[in-house]
Amino acid sequence: MKIELLKTFIEVSHTLHIRMSAQNLHLTQAAVSSRIKLLEEELGVMLFDRTNKRLKLTAEGDKLVKHANDMLAMWHKIKQEVGVTDSDGSQLFIGAMASIWDMVLHEWLHKLHRNIDDVHLYTHTYSSVELRQNVLSRILDIAFLFEPPYTDEIVTKKLCSIPLVLVSTAPVKQISELSNFVMVDYGDTVNAMFLDNFGNALPPIHHMNQPNTAMAFILDAGGAAYLPRQMCFTELRRQQLFLVTNTPTFQRDLHAIYLANSHKRELIEDSLLLFPYRIR
Repeated sequence: MKIELLKTFIEVSHTLHIRMSAQNLHLTQAAVSSRIKLLEEELGVMLFDRTNKRLKLTAEGDKLVKHANDMLAMWHKIKQEVGVTDSDGSQLFIGAMASIWDMVLHEWLHKLHRNIDDVHLYTHTYSSVELRQNVLSRILDIAFLFEPPYTDEIVTKKLCSIPLVLVSTAPVKQISELSNFVMVDYGDTVNAMFLDNFGNALPPIHHMNQPNTAMAFILDAGGAAYLPRQMCFTELRRQQLFLVTNTPTFQRDLHAIYLANSHKRELIEDSLLLFPYRIR
């Protein structure tokens, strides 16, 4: 199956319009239609419903979208890995949830760059489900997440526990004095602990999935949020933020996962030794 056919299919599945897809791909409309027809003939199914003026994915087409994206991602990785010779160094394809990048991974990337010669870093942001799938399918070499899978195929290493503390832009004596509370998404475990401790006593005004965004927002607009202690250390010392006393600290365990039979296992494990908050 030609990669060009899959790329064309993905584009048409996004636009559901042959003319727009042709413009985006810099092809003629006839070329786009021909590629879709070739792909349908090769698979033996109809990928688009053409009964109305606007295209619509069939059930088979909808199933193919996910597989096509995975295949294109793998093809992209293969091209990058094959294109780097031994003299050019090694590559690490790294994935994490958006909130984890904000918390601890930026410093780790800097340490990798300074301490491991000739390593090329490729970083991506995915959901926790996508991270597990992409490690198993070898799209990612290493992934960071809060709730790892436990299977024989995957090595799971706990790296650290991240304390999450309730902070406010103004000193308060009780949570009823808080305003503009921003709920940061740290996953189902923390969400459940938050509900157990606060119930409806601390209703959020906004929901955000990146701690850096939440901190920048409350520093500018005023408010409160649960943030990683190490992230807001400087702001607490400068009294730009204040700890809300008599509130629980939530611990979030951070894990790294990678394939047990990865041919890059030595490089992966060496890189994890540089993790700045690693448990000894």
